[in-house]
Amino acid sequence: MSSLLRPSTPNPASLPSGVELLAPVPPGCEAILGAPALAFVRDLERRFRFRRAQLLARREALKRQLDLGWRPDFLAETRAIRDSAWSVAPVPSELLDRRTEITGPVDRKMVVNALNSGAQVFMADFEDANAPTWENCVRGQLNLFDAIRRQVDFTEPASGKSYRLNAKTAVLFARPRGWHLDEKHVRVDGRVISASLFDFGLYFFHNAHELVARGSGPYFYLPKLENHLEARLWNEVFELAQDTLGVTHGTLKATVLIETILAAFEMNEILWELREHSAGLNCGRWDYIFSCIKKLRADPACVFPDRATVGMDRPFLSAYSQLLVQTCHRRGVHAMGGMAAQIPIKDDPEKNAAALAKVRADKEREVRSGHDGTWVAHPALVPIALEAFAGLNGPNQLHVKREDVRVSAQDLLEVPRGAITEAGLRQNLAVGVAYLEAWLRGVGCVPLHDLMEDAATAEISRVQVWQWLRHGARLADGRTVDVALVRTTLGEEMERLRAWVGPERWAAGRFEAAAALFERLSTQSELEDFLTIPAYAQL
Repeated sequence: MSSLLRPSTPNPASLPSGVELLAPVPPGCEAILGAPALAFVRDLERRFRFRRAQLLARREALKRQLDLGWRPDFLAETRAIRDSAWSVAPVPSELLDRRTEITGPVDRKMVVNALNSGAQVFMADFEDANAPTWENCVRGQLNLFDAIRRQVDFTEPASGKSYRLNAKTAVLFARPRGWHLDEKHVRVDGRVISASLFDFGLYFFHNAHELVARGSGPYFYLPKLENHLEARLWNEVFELAQDTLGVTHGTLKATVLIETILAAFEMNEILWELREHSAGLNCGRWDYIFSCIKKLRADPACVFPDRATVGMDRPFLSAYSQLLVQTCHRRGVHAMGGMAAQIPIKDDPEKNAAALAKVRADKEREVRSGHDGTWVAHPALVPIALEAFAGLNGPNQLHVKREDVRVSAQDLLEVPRGAITEAGLRQNLAVGVAYLEAWLRGVGCVPLHDLMEDAATAEISRVQVWQWLRHGARLADGRTVDVALVRTTLGEEMERLRAWVGPERWAAGRFEAAAALFERLSTQSELEDFLTIPAYAQL
């Protein structure tokens, strides 16, 4: 490659004051990282970095209290919000029907296929389905920029197959990364910036007016919130962003993923904080299970069984799901169901039929619970989800108030019981390392064992192994889960993986780095809050 074609780090003189880029601009993305956009991101970072740091410190303080035995409950100081009658602002008409939403990373092919999938909504994910390499994050912004302007055509290099947008496409939502994550390639005033504000700021700056002009709007999913104060911070970000760009307040809408155990106690309060900008709540159930294990990590009475046995029929998950429906419908906003991660099994019709039947049963359960829509990870599941929700009396179930639901703190904190098995240990180790290996190569959405996995699965796998080790859990065959057993089993699973992928693929991959990192995080004395934070240093 000649020096004229090689991307270069921008000249500091061309950047807004206080902004540094620590990586080259990907070719074709110069406008995405133009000075006006970076100045907008800089101003958000300067305005909100201290509040963000305070809220992350608050998380640490609560973590220490949980380790000492404190347990969450519905907040006494916000009882008036829970008990009083109020509703969130109405959503735009195009958001009334969200019966099926497809999610996935922001690579160009996925963006086209998801928008063409027949789902009502596509959530373009900068978070759990995206390995946040600089290239992925910046080029993902370009892909969404082009999709909004209907110029996102794509040709498969190997096959020459062309992908173009249909006349009718899904409504676009974007999910920025969570408050806990940094964007290490950008500094403002000498410090790395919030990944949330980077992702949100670039998307909103470039697309808010264009979306409104096309009859839509800037819509977001908000991940990993732990309380209503973090929702309040997002609301203030929204207000400043709309004021700065001259966008009418309330144009921006956001759905919050309830995927942490602490947020489950503050759903009313989260909706209250975002009431001008709310588009509802979603059951982020895989991360929710991860959060339950992580937050209750120090308590030997809270050890979870094999994750494969922890389904939505377990009382603590059923209570969480039904409380979410009741809360949302009481406030006049959508209650979205959880993910179906299955993918087609093309070489085994019998297994494929069984997998699809499992998806159908899960979606029918969500309909009976009162959910207004659901998530799928693969276009082939869109028809099944649409069929399950086809019988609704209208585009949603906001009229289903679920006044029969009574959920206590004890219900939300009930620990599922069951066996811990060698098969469960092997599954956690094998899937966790295989996913992490792909993530370290820059791939955040990975098909594994007929499921489309994202970071949530690796997180559950890791914290389960750590929790079993911490409390000396016994397998169903009587053996104690100790470091020697974990290391021996991990070694066996890596040999199986090496034989399966072959020497060439093994040599070209990041398997040894992934196994070493997964082992360290699973066996060290202190539990890391997020796998993706230490892994980010290796991207």
